[in-house]
Amino acid sequence: MAKKKSKLATRAAELEAAVAGLFSGSPAPAKKKKKKKAKKAKVVKAAKKVVKKAKKAVKKAKKKSKKK
Repeated sequence: MAKKKSKLATRAAELEAAVAGLFSGSPAPAKKKKKKKAKKAKVVKAAKKVVKKAKKAVKKAKKKSKKK
């Protein structure tokens, strides 16, 4: 099985090819589309916010019930 190139090695090869292309006058290859960031981080953040608010509400309710 062929060993997968590290990202750094791949990037270095891309840059070398780009520099060689500049001097030889060949057109640059089309850029790859960037991957969209996963929405998971946003979802987790929103969920944490909701949990925090719920905990606060419970705390307040406990305090109120103790006072009575």
